[in-house]
Amino acid sequence: MKQMTAVIIGAGDRGGRAYAPYALENPHEFKITGVAEPNKDRRTKFQKEHNISNENCFESWEEAFQLKRKIADIAIICTLDRHHYKPTMRALELGYHVLLEKPMSPDPRECIAMEQAAQKYNRHLTICHVLRYTEFWSAIKKVISTGEIGEVVSLQLNENVEVMHMSHSFVRGNWNNKERTSPMILQKSCHDMDIISFVIGKECKRVSSYGSLMHFKEDNAPVGAPKRCLDGCPVEYECPYHAGRYYLGEGRGWARKFTEDYTNEGIIKALNDTPYGKCVYRSDNNVVDHQVVNMEFEGGATATFSMCGFTREQTRIVQIMGTKGEIRGNMEENSISIFHFLTKHETVIKFDNPIGGHGGGDSSIIRTFLREIQFGNKQDSVSSPLASVRSHLMAFAAEESRLNKGHSINIDHYYRSLEENAKS
Repeated sequence: MKQMTAVIIGAGDRGGRAYAPYALENPHEFKITGVAEPNKDRRTKFQKEHNISNENCFESWEEAFQLKRKIADIAIICTLDRHHYKPTMRALELGYHVLLEKPMSPDPRECIAMEQAAQKYNRHLTICHVLRYTEFWSAIKKVISTGEIGEVVSLQLNENVEVMHMSHSFVRGNWNNKERTSPMILQKSCHDMDIISFVIGKECKRVSSYGSLMHFKEDNAPVGAPKRCLDGCPVEYECPYHAGRYYLGEGRGWARKFTEDYTNEGIIKALNDTPYGKCVYRSDNNVVDHQVVNMEFEGGATATFSMCGFTREQTRIVQIMGTKGEIRGNMEENSISIFHFLTKHETVIKFDNPIGGHGGGDSSIIRTFLREIQFGNKQDSVSSPLASVRSHLMAFAAEESRLNKGHSINIDHYYRSLEENAKS
């Protein structure tokens, strides 16, 4: 395998800390040769880590892609949700293969357009549905594909977001407001729509959904609570979400998510200047803190998905019921069990501790993407732009259903209406 090169568009948590480290760990396979990042400190630090020339460091993707020359084989695009479409379309036009952070776009028509552009320019476009690339879900997919548990009848998946992750990312953080980013079911749980489709292996036909923002709102603010936690909150020692205790004490590691200065002074300054220091009940968040989705697949199989921010651990728990057996799994425990109805035998598979985030999926998707470009064909890919569009449409339809009192939505009709609107 020859070394391939990439330009990182957005060197934050996903681009800089999840995907780029693969180049440092596997320099014979992968090299970062360019970066576009508006934060100067972050850009300078990233440049030094990857020994990038000054001429290939940019403040914006527009600067990087206005050059008449390509500076890499691949563009890894990790901007915020509403800034995915334009750089992706431009990168494909210029001849880059694209690895795009999920979700594709908050606009379903843009998702469809990106998939069509990848076909037009004959480029690889892979969306970072990293769960597909983990040992955990790959093993489940294999068991189902071999027919070991018979035909899948029903699947239940719980996404336990974990209370502090919920408050950090979706109440105070970058993804707290659906008008600025994406609805929760798309931003956080398009992973789950995708992995459910992946393991069942059939197209979803109908969805319905319920959910709301139940807790993190002004009505539930403690009496006397200030706008910012460090301004002297009277319930500091009674509130599990107090920013000072969390970011300076027990949770400290999350501090890297919103500041480049990890000292106590740097964190305190950030808590006074950024939304991460706000009271969770006095933020401008509007994404749901819990949601359920019901799905019907081709052939009659059903699935239920539940996302909840109020859990003690961050994990996904799955139960898959087939005509000959059952699979149960917990990503936090990194194990699955397979039970056969005929023999009453149970097989437990415990995976090694994964290296890297998302159960090892963050590094595995880079490795797989490089190999698919050089040796594979699009038909043999672990994922495809069309599969990602389809699972995104499940999330869009679920949100539409939620906003319409759980009204059932036909995915095929929904897709056709989007195509007709795009043509008109």
